[in-house]
Amino acid sequence: MFRTDSRRADAMIFAVAAYFFLCVAIRVFISPALEIDEGEQAFVSQFLALGYGPQPPFYNWLQYAVVETFGVSLTALTVVKHLLLFLCCLFYGLAARVLIQNRALAAMAMLGVLTLPPVFLLAQRDLSHTVAALFAVSLFLYGFFRTLRSPSLFSYLLTGIAVGIGLISKYNFALVPAAAVLAILPERDLRQRIFDWRIIASLAVAFVIVLPHAYWILNNLTSASAGTINEMKEGLSGGRLTQALHGTVSLISAIFGASILPLAFFAVVFPFDIKRIYRAESQPTRILGRMIVLCLIAVLLIVLGLGATHIREKWLALFVVLLPLYLCLKIDAAGIETTGKLKRFAIPLFIMIFAVLIGVSARVLTSPMLGSYNKLNIPYEAFVEEITQNHTIQPTLVIATDTNLAGSVRLQLPQATIITAYNPPVPLTADWRSTGPVLVIWRGKGEPEPVLPDGLRQKLIEGGVASRDITPLFSAPLYHLGKGDDRYGFGYLWLLQQKP
Repeated sequence: MFRTDSRRADAMIFAVAAYFFLCVAIRVFISPALEIDEGEQAFVSQFLALGYGPQPPFYNWLQYAVVETFGVSLTALTVVKHLLLFLCCLFYGLAARVLIQNRALAAMAMLGVLTLPPVFLLAQRDLSHTVAALFAVSLFLYGFFRTLRSPSLFSYLLTGIAVGIGLISKYNFALVPAAAVLAILPERDLRQRIFDWRIIASLAVAFVIVLPHAYWILNNLTSASAGTINEMKEGLSGGRLTQALHGTVSLISAIFGASILPLAFFAVVFPFDIKRIYRAESQPTRILGRMIVLCLIAVLLIVLGLGATHIREKWLALFVVLLPLYLCLKIDAAGIETTGKLKRFAIPLFIMIFAVLIGVSARVLTSPMLGSYNKLNIPYEAFVEEITQNHTIQPTLVIATDTNLAGSVRLQLPQATIITAYNPPVPLTADWRSTGPVLVIWRGKGEPEPVLPDGLRQKLIEGGVASRDITPLFSAPLYHLGKGDDRYGFGYLWLLQQKP
């Protein structure tokens, strides 16, 4: 039975790989339209920059490299996300093996990552930068615990690489290595790891990775921080005490929502050992337990300091992802028999995540039946094919009203440069119309003639377009969405080549 569990443990990584491969295949098959984050990535992957706004650039850089190598496509967008999720599980499992000799229990820790809503649910709908940060956390755990157990220059450098990647993936990742350092201070035999000369190499490699984006932040501090801060404060006004109360309640609710599933899975598999697991302790459990507590305390202080009132579960993903490993370390410290437990853990887990994958993917079919549509139901492909074929014109530049529309159109017109009307990454220079036809597009809903947005009109006038040239607007046919007379329309305008 022990050998059977060991073989099952080794097979789990292939099962996880197969799951993410299926995620990619289904996503590419169900719809050519893009979710919000997918559209943004398709759009910004045109440009290599030190920073792109309120999110750090690691995911954008990675997506840019893939698109430059293989071309822009839905597959290129989808593979990046799910490859990072797979690597997250892989390095999480390797970190568990550093600390846990029982391979079945180490595999259970890795599978515990799949119990987190941001991994099995949110990532299947729309997620990007958090995925990169989850990968960085797993890589950091592997490098960090390997350094504690058997320090080497390689382990220190690996930890530094993970820290650098994490800091340019999500800014709140900084809490994880900070908490890790504080967590080992009470352990007398491990303090020397902090003062080892090799930590200089670790800090140096992290500094090199972070430096380009840090330079950008110094010149764009408001752009880098305003978005998330505004989201955390949304929906409530009032005094500081009221804000603190609502923020604390929101944080507690988010912690509960983010951790309930992993706790439930382990409780179901070990129903009669909960008291023993709770009381068990070892040096790794103390370190990881302190890390979790310190991270959550830091989040609470940030919530109180900023007057934040709205905390989302996905913002806690980088800290809650430590929970499955912590639980498995507690089980290991308790000396509980695990024969047959991996099977009991894995079977319901894979049933759940496959059911969720099918349910999320089926939205494309079920939404039209219910008359409630989502981004994947918008007929971008039919729209672009209609206007480019009917007019026999291929644009060299497309101006869209938002990044989702811009990214979705880019999949259909990969040779064109796509910019947005309100925040173009490249300026409209004096000769911006001289390179060829320009296509201006905007969304409608079901109206026969979608109105040109005022902001888009103003942007065109600022770019030197005469008002008379903006007059001949066109409306693409209203595309049937699925139920009754529900239609979706687009507006568009051609600006033909302007000779110098």
